[in-house]
Amino acid sequence: MKVLVLGGAGYIGSHTVYELITSGAEVVIIDSLETGHIKAVHPQAKFYKGDIRDRAFLDSVFEKEKGIDAAIHFAAYSLVGESMTNPLKYYENNMYGTMVLLQAMTAHGIDKIVFSSTAATYGEPERVPILETDKTFPTNTYGETKLSMEKMFKWTANATGLRYVSLRYFNACGAHTNGLIGEDHNPESHLIPIILQVPNGKRDSISVFGTDYDTPDGTCIRDYIHVLDLASAHILAAEYLMKGGESNIFNLGNGVGHSVKQVIETAEEATGLAIKTVYGDRRAGDPAVLIASSEKAKSVLGWKPKHDDLEEIISTAWNWHKNHPNGFEDK
Repeated sequence: MKVLVLGGAGYIGSHTVYELITSGAEVVIIDSLETGHIKAVHPQAKFYKGDIRDRAFLDSVFEKEKGIDAAIHFAAYSLVGESMTNPLKYYENNMYGTMVLLQAMTAHGIDKIVFSSTAATYGEPERVPILETDKTFPTNTYGETKLSMEKMFKWTANATGLRYVSLRYFNACGAHTNGLIGEDHNPESHLIPIILQVPNGKRDSISVFGTDYDTPDGTCIRDYIHVLDLASAHILAAEYLMKGGESNIFNLGNGVGHSVKQVIETAEEATGLAIKTVYGDRRAGDPAVLIASSEKAKSVLGWKPKHDDLEEIISTAWNWHKNHPNGFEDK
């Protein structure tokens, strides 16, 4: 299997590339390195630096790399806060970039794509756990562009015969068990790496927003999923399309929620260090509970999370962060 990974130098993309190569796949990466890291690129992958909004660049890659079986698309901006203050940046990259990508794929006869979507497509959940059939009402520009990208795949599929899988996932976390790659965002917006900045000496304390939610300990509950489990789902989705599977949408999560307080306590156990916590008021737009139902992915794709223990998740993240306190700049 020859797979094109767009955004393959990013967090989830780079882990997926490592797992693809371990499985014996041939991998081609396209990444602009705007948010990705060249040091996260697997040495056995073929790497092209460029932007998916550049049609001539995409055409040149497709001309050189014949026989691509499927694409996996991670190349999108993903900061919720930034998407609200600079929405057009997200429309221009996420939507226009995907449009150019689909034009190039169609022109070169590549008709299978796995899309990295998000639980942000649902907005405020109608119920917990969230099902793929629940209504989608994004509450931020990021989620809106991802939902619009899903619809772009749908209508393109209707017109051209493209087949796609959209994977809506929840809180990606952890790092590769080999310790070679992990999470390195600037700015960092994910809870677990922010918490680990405290024992790593990068910040004095962790702020908890809201202690009066309708949850057992009053803090928000989220579904945390290890990045390697996400990677395996993308590979299974590509294989599903290769076997003739129809276009589909799947949630990815562990189906188990952990509160912010639980995550901090588990991080203290994993690191053996105290983590100073400062409690504050709620943030606007934070739902009390977000948990996925992944039964559909398990039954249709045969997906089964292997790294679903919270302490294991945090331990792999800590192994990366304590050895790379400045991310990929350290090596």
